[in-house]
Amino acid sequence: MHVIVGAGTVGSTLARLLAERGDRVRLITRSGGGPDHPGIERVAADAADAPTLRRLTNDAVALYNCANPPYHTWPTDWPPLAASLLTAAESSGAVLVITGNLYVYGPVDRPMTEDMPLAAPTVKGRVRVRMWQDALAAHRAGRIRVTEIRASDFIGPRHTLVEMALPAIQAGRTVRLPVPLDVPHSFTYTGDVARLMVIAAGDERAWGRAWHVPSPEAMTAREMVLRVAKVAKQPEPTVRSLPKPMIRGAALFDRFVREFLEMRYQFERPFLLDSSAATATFGMRATDLDEALRASIAA
Repeated sequence: MHVIVGAGTVGSTLARLLAERGDRVRLITRSGGGPDHPGIERVAADAADAPTLRRLTNDAVALYNCANPPYHTWPTDWPPLAASLLTAAESSGAVLVITGNLYVYGPVDRPMTEDMPLAAPTVKGRVRVRMWQDALAAHRAGRIRVTEIRASDFIGPRHTLVEMALPAIQAGRTVRLPVPLDVPHSFTYTGDVARLMVIAAGDERAWGRAWHVPSPEAMTAREMVLRVAKVAKQPEPTVRSLPKPMIRGAALFDRFVREFLEMRYQFERPFLLDSSAATATFGMRATDLDEALRASIAA
């Protein structure tokens, strides 16, 4: 049994991937939602409740953390959920595979590798650092087996430049983005995140460390929008960056925008992901960018 907590883009993709290869999948969310597939058992439960999660994972061979609480609740929601996942992994003996991100490194001046210091100065980055340090300490103590799969900003159907840009592209309007347009930035396809999670769960070489997901060559936000338009077979749009004072003004009334501002540094200078370790170790390469965009647009 493979148990997944969270049915967002990555959790749902992972559940389908496992089910379609013949694995039994239990997908846990508060609402009981997720993909409709005969191989996926959808369960409504609070994964932060440790006794409940232990019961739901007692037959698990792998436990995947694909949860993603709202940005503004990370300091309060992540600690009990992460602790519950560690307890469940220890009780069941399941390999714990964590969906991670690059917040843990903070601002950088070179391509990111897995051995870089975890120097996050942000609230959200420090939350993720503490989660990984706790999990790694449990692994080193022999209590669990764990790995973290770190990705950059997603290429996928939700919460991405694709979602922000596509309606304006299709309507023939100017695409307006809340980030600088001409700074190189790595993007990661959600399908590749799920693929590497499956690989890492079953390969003991992956355990006890983090891995970067193989990702397409970095490109600017402007280049990404123009590529989306090309793949969608739409006219090339005009692309503008929203002025930072306008974003700060919106942050006064919108909690997500307020939280986004803390992470905007990732777009203000080159933000490059080095995923060569995963390619060298597992032979995995990034999905072709146009193929990833086609799948994201279709979804």
